[in-house]
Amino acid sequence: MPVTLTIDDKTITTEKGNLLLWAALDNGIYIPHLCALRERSEPYAGCRLCFVEIEGRPDPVPACTEPVQDGMVVHTRSASVHRLQRTALELLLSMHAVDCGHCPKNRSCELQKIARHLKVTLKPKRVPTILKKRPRDESHPLFTYDPNKCVLCGNCVWVCHEQVKAGILNFAYRGIETVVAAFGGMPLGEAGCSECQACVDVCPVGALVIKSEE
Repeated sequence: MPVTLTIDDKTITTEKGNLLLWAALDNGIYIPHLCALRERSEPYAGCRLCFVEIEGRPDPVPACTEPVQDGMVVHTRSASVHRLQRTALELLLSMHAVDCGHCPKNRSCELQKIARHLKVTLKPKRVPTILKKRPRDESHPLFTYDPNKCVLCGNCVWVCHEQVKAGILNFAYRGIETVVAAFGGMPLGEAGCSECQACVDVCPVGALVIKSEE
């Protein structure tokens, strides 16, 4: 059943049950996001970048978790929405090794796209850098994993568990120590990882890259 709603003064029609994020993107309305995958039955909502305002709601909501409703009026570019998004981006960047000039994802990185959209620098001064330098994992014959560039979106963990059914990648540790790793911190080349490269395909930044593209 079709649903009609308004996003940033643009009237769009989409299917009932669709999530607001996908409805917007399918109609040419960009909403920043890192951890959203269409294949996920339950959104992760971990990056906190896709906040929008819905008229009649007291607080902004993540667009990746919000089902569309007929007559819904949505704002994606208000001052309060951009303030939340900029804060979320700055917190991510405080733990991200910004080295665009030497990164294989340069010019195709989602962080760069989001920064352009929000008109902010990739090296914000408001939030101090708390990056802990960790060694790159080059043990796998196909790809390299650089935890210093990982944004903990969880896409690789999800696809490894739910689509590939390998269960190799997981979140390890807590808080600012959190990393994506194989069990016990085992190098990926020794963890039984296949060469499907599904994790590389869903990485929005330069954390997982094919060696031939470096």
